[in-house]
Amino acid sequence: MSDTTTGTTPGRRTTTRSTTRSSTRSSTEVGRTARPVIDGVAMPGPSERTIKGIVLTIACALVILPFVGIVSTSLATPEQVTEAGGFVLLPTGIDLSAYRMIFAGGVVTQALWISVIVTAVGTALSLALTTTLGWALSRRGAFGVRAMLLLVLISLLFSPGIIPSYLVVQRLGLLDSLWALIIPTSISAFNVVVVRAFFVQLPAEVIDAARIDGASEWQLFWRIGLPLSKPVLAVVGLFYGVGYWNAFFNALLYMSDASKWPLQLVLRTYVVDGAQLGSQDLGIDAAAMPPQTSLQMAILVVSVVPVLLVYPFLQRHFAKGMLTGAVKG
Repeated sequence: MSDTTTGTTPGRRTTTRSTTRSSTRSSTEVGRTARPVIDGVAMPGPSERTIKGIVLTIACALVILPFVGIVSTSLATPEQVTEAGGFVLLPTGIDLSAYRMIFAGGVVTQALWISVIVTAVGTALSLALTTTLGWALSRRGAFGVRAMLLLVLISLLFSPGIIPSYLVVQRLGLLDSLWALIIPTSISAFNVVVVRAFFVQLPAEVIDAARIDGASEWQLFWRIGLPLSKPVLAVVGLFYGVGYWNAFFNALLYMSDASKWPLQLVLRTYVVDGAQLGSQDLGIDAAAMPPQTSLQMAILVVSVVPVLLVYPFLQRHFAKGMLTGAVKG
């Protein structure tokens, strides 16, 4: 009788423990599944969403408020800018005199046209060179592909430096020429690698079928490669365009003629360095000069707005193009 009791007692304890564990697990599972689940991921609760919303609102305010202040200062009246000490967050009136002055045909207008020309020509040339080189490097088995790819990767890891680059530009006779702002940065090794990765993952069956139909290598590139590479071309074109538009260091090195300065170098000179914009620089009467702060903020807005206007049209291609180059490469 005692043997039977001692034999059944551990079993009852085990049963009790297993029941307790199962009830604990079930309560935990119920607590976990109480939140809505989307694609196997539990959504955050109300308190977590509130905290995240507050943090994101503060972060967005820290990013947006300075830009709002810049735009407001450029649009505020001269009296309000003077009373506010140079920074206006909410203007009481709108005054476009600062924009009229910088577009009156002076140094800012000339620099804006130079930046537009350099960005348009440079982006087109860079896309042409990058896509052709990327297509050539994606053709496996072609003569010299591995050696050329190795050179591209070496240039990605090692830069020549400022002095050798300046000497090359000088020997080519490009000083004080707009080509000095385009040719030295016409090809980016990183962008070549991204474009090559996109071309490599193109369907081989389509290319083979075109070869059987008698298509040449150029026809393969022009009629198959380029039409299918719109996402990566949009991303790479955006990279090149923003790079050309924001570049000022090459102009600082290679341009001694102030009449050929791009907008970013003018922005650096009159906004960052604090040089005064005179009436002779803007080609206007000295009596009609708005405050220097309004002129500086207007130049800053003009330098930022074109990129903000172009980006929304390329945003739908941005994620796909970068994903292709980063993951499938």
